[in-house]
Order: sequence, then structure tokens, then C-alpha cells
Amino acid sequence: MDRVIFHCDLNSFYASVELLSHPELRHKPVAVCGDPSSRHGIILAKNEPAKAFQVKTAETIWQAKKKCPGLVLLPAHHGLYREFSKKVNALYQEYTDLVEPFGIDESWLDVTGTLHLFGGDARAMADRLRGEVRSRFGLTISVGVSFNKVFAKLGSDYKKPDATTVIRREDVRTIVWPLPVTDLLYVGRAAERIFEKFGIHTIGDLAAFDREQLFVLLGKNGVQLHDFASGADRSPVSPAGQYTPPKSVGNGYTFPHNLQGRNEIKAGIAQLADQVAVRLRKHGMKCQGVSLAIRDPNFRDISRQTRLDPPTDLARELGQAATALADSCWNMTSPVRALTVTAIYLIPADEAGAQLDLFSANQHKKRQRLEKLEGTLDVIRAKYGSGAIAPASAPRNPSQERHAPPPGGTYQED
Repeated sequence: MDRVIFHCDLNSFYASVELLSHPELRHKPVAVCGDPSSRHGIILAKNEPAKAFQVKTAETIWQAKKKCPGLVLLPAHHGLYREFSKKVNALYQEYTDLVEPFGIDESWLDVTGTLHLFGGDARAMADRLRGEVRSRFGLTISVGVSFNKVFAKLGSDYKKPDATTVIRREDVRTIVWPLPVTDLLYVGRAAERIFEKFGIHTIGDLAAFDREQLFVLLGKNGVQLHDFASGADRSPVSPAGQYTPPKSVGNGYTFPHNLQGRNEIKAGIAQLADQVAVRLRKHGMKCQGVSLAIRDPNFRDISRQTRLDPPTDLARELGQAATALADSCWNMTSPVRALTVTAIYLIPADEAGAQLDLFSANQHKKRQRLEKLEGTLDVIRAKYGSGAIAPASAPRNPSQERHAPPPGGTYQED
């Protein structure tokens, strides 16, 4: 018997929450954005009327206003969004205890075991859930209903806003396979470029492609994507409240002023590497790779990644590896607007211990001292605030000390 999986996606979430306080703007084009007076004035979310003007998330405010001169801009209130997200997920748990959030505005629900309590009709149950979200919170959701998580997500994306889309096994050929391969979960730019070379344009093309050849091209990720496209994925929906280790940990920062020269770029990387290392230790993880993304003042991006051996959660090693990536791919005399450092290929910290035993006693002791030092810094930050201590080389700003958020710049976290 097939499972019954819902994917619930809150429509235009940030904008919809803001419009609860501004009902007079509901039918006007509205966007939630960063501070338009600073360098991180970008679109974070938009409502349906704004989408009609082709306003897009992550574009600059001036680009959006050029498309839509009458666009109404509202500031973001992230604490409010987290509050609504918790409330909506609590409602989902009234339908099943298998609720797995996927970001702040999306969740999977496995209703296989509770469907009979709601009449046994999956579409009717999804419609009822949409009605409850609307009546309780004034928000709308789109719901995809399918036999696995991947196709349920495709269903919620298929028709928006406030819609239910059911994808049964017999619907895969007509609904799923004609979709662009980029619509499939976790098909990023790198995979898209490879697929393009081999004539893979749709999800159906990917499902029909040789599975072993995909392993040669993309490793385990290629096999996973083939399973996604063919409908073979059987990944479970995690129980509500169960901790799910992150697949990556990253921090990005748009600097108040362009970084100029290697020393400033290296200092910016060190600042981000330190923050990523703190979060890795908080999760009890170490990384086997690091990724660096660089954005120039014209919003052109470049990214590179490298493997690390042994696995690490040390800021110094993350910073050194990311700086080496910058040296290899970037003209260090060119200005940098934003940087993102991401720890990838994560494993539990206790699994990394065996690999460290292969190194010499002196190396092992040195790493132990560094780990103890950075652990001590974590304790200081926990007691006095995240800004209490930072790399000496990091770009400084007095208002960033102690508990203050970074002024003029913006952080992004994975």
C-alpha cells in the first residue's frame, strides 16, 4: 500500500504575514525587503500582485521598482514569521505526529496512519487543512499530495496559491515527467549544467537516463536524483520535534563597504569561518569539505569547494581552506561585496575521531589544544553574547559588539 504524503507550502509567507497588519494593501503589489537605505536592500518576499509584475526574490529593490513603480515596500519581522511557523506546524500535528519542517514555510506530513480519521479521502483532507490554516491564521497554503516526499513537493509547487494537487503513480508520466529537470528537489546549477550536456531537460529525461552512468557523473547524488525522478525515493517523514542533523552549515554576509585587497577578503572569510565553526560545534558535527561563494559589486557570483582531511570544526582550518579557494579563483585586487562560507559533507564529530588517530601524536595534541581553545570561546559567547569575542582581523564596527546585530550588512544562514 502506498503512503500518503502531504507537502504544505505557506504561500508568499513573509508578505502574507505582513499583510495581516496591512489589509488595505492586500490587492496592491507588496514586497518584504531589507533596509532600502543600506546595501542589503533586496526583495525577500512578494505577494501575488507583485509576482504579476515579475518581481523576483533576491533581486535588488531598484530592479523591482523598475519593473513595478507602484511596489509597496514593507520591512521584515523575522521573529513574527518564526512565531507563525510554529503555530502552523502545531496545527499540522493535529492531523499527524509525522510532521517534518522544511524551512520556515514548508512541511511534509505523513498522513498514511491518520487518513481514515478524516474520511479516507486524501484530497478532501488536504482541502480541509487548507481551510483551517486560512480560518485560524488568515494565511493560505498549497498542498501537494503524493506517495513520496519528492512528488508531494512537486505537487505543492504545481499550482499556487491556495490549491491542492494530487499526484498518483498513474499521474507521474503526465504531470511530473514533462516538468523541467530544475523543478526537481536538489537539482542545482552544477547538476543542471551536466544534465544539459547529456540532453537531460525534463524530469522524464532524467528518469529514463542510465542510473549507473549518473553515478559516474555525479556520484551518490546522481543516483539519488534518479530515484527522485523515477519515483523510487522512500525517505521517511521525520516525527514532529525530532532533531534532524543539518546537511550543511553556512553563513553569508553582505559587507557595508566593498572589501578591497587580500587582507580584507581574508579577514571577511575568517569572520564567517568562525561563525560557521561555532554552529558546527553546536550541532556536534564536523565537515569534510568547505565551499566559498564570492559576490562582486555587480552581483556576479562565483563559488568553489574543496575537500578537507581530516574533518574539522575549527575556525582556523575552515578559514585557511576558504582563503585558499579565494586565492585560486578570485583576483584578490578586485572588490568583494559579499562572501558565504559553507561547511559541507558533514559527519558526527565522534565519527571523525577515528580519522584523527591516523595522524602523529604531535599533530593530534595540537588539534586537541585548538579544539579546547575554541570550545572555551563558545562558553564565553554563550555567557556574554555572540559578539563578545571574534577574530582580531575581522572587519570591525563598534555597534557589532556584544548583542548588537551587524549594521549595514546582512547575514544569511543555511
